[in-house]
Amino acid sequence: MFNTMKVVHQCASAAALSLTVALSASTAGAQSRPLTEITYLLPAPAQAIAFAPFMLAQHKHYYEQAGLSVKFVTVKGGADVGKQLGAGNGQLGGALGDTPIILRQNGIPVKGVALLGGHALHQLMTRVDRHINKPADLKGKTLTVMAYQDTSFYAALAILAKGGLTRNDVTIDAAGPTGIWQQVSLGKADGLVGAPEMGAFAEEAGAHLKWESTGDFFPGMAQAILASDDYIKSHPETVRKFVQATLKSLAQVMRNPDKAAAEYIEAVPAYKGREALVKKVMEYYAHNVYPGQPVLGEFNVHRVNALQDFYLKNDIIRKKLKATDVFTNQFVK
Repeated sequence: MFNTMKVVHQCASAAALSLTVALSASTAGAQSRPLTEITYLLPAPAQAIAFAPFMLAQHKHYYEQAGLSVKFVTVKGGADVGKQLGAGNGQLGGALGDTPIILRQNGIPVKGVALLGGHALHQLMTRVDRHINKPADLKGKTLTVMAYQDTSFYAALAILAKGGLTRNDVTIDAAGPTGIWQQVSLGKADGLVGAPEMGAFAEEAGAHLKWESTGDFFPGMAQAILASDDYIKSHPETVRKFVQATLKSLAQVMRNPDKAAAEYIEAVPAYKGREALVKKVMEYYAHNVYPGQPVLGEFNVHRVNALQDFYLKNDIIRKKLKATDVFTNQFVK
């Protein structure tokens, strides 16, 4: 790469390099150790802004500094993440905090090892021009959700119940990751139940929405980091390192979401030119999803049990499990 005029500077450069290495001995020592390779399964494409804490931790080398080499692989939703982890096709993965409640009913031995926020991930976002001011106003309306087996659908049912309504009173369309917001932006649906970025996409396309947390209607949870029982038992330090590196990134997003938005666009250049959207979504997560935990990353046993009660009442699960069967807080403290 160097031309002949630059060769004369190599001796001085080598001396400067030696000094730099000496001053950075601890970092160099950490990098000289072989990294533990792990595969982290994502329930949706990595470019979803919901995964910002992971992408930022990767971009800022927090995983590498912890001795990890992380490969992110996208699978087909949170339930598939759990199934793949249970089968040993990955070491860690992401889904909503309620996912182990459902999967363990079917013999899939996974549990949450960190919860990324004290509030619900999903939001109820309705078009202002449809004048939906309370759940009862949803009668005769159309809502979009990601899928009928997704927690966004269960959250929609809970919202309807608060208004004395059932699924038969409303049209619920499982529209997928694009249709969920496009139908709302085009006026073909009155609102959606989904992650914050879905509403932001609809507003970017021209819709004016009213935002409410589904946590105001039922005890839904934020996204979680999952691992199989076997991997937790056999590789507890690897789990701890990944969790702590991710929580370090999460805490930085909470402290300064605007800075995190700029760094996120560096990590995910596909959002270049959409800085306002990323900033809006990051601030929403920082103020409305991530707060509310006495210990960052901690599961709340009462919230887990309340969610199980809701699922049991609505025939989504067959039996109530011990809360400690579906999560552990050992890696967040």
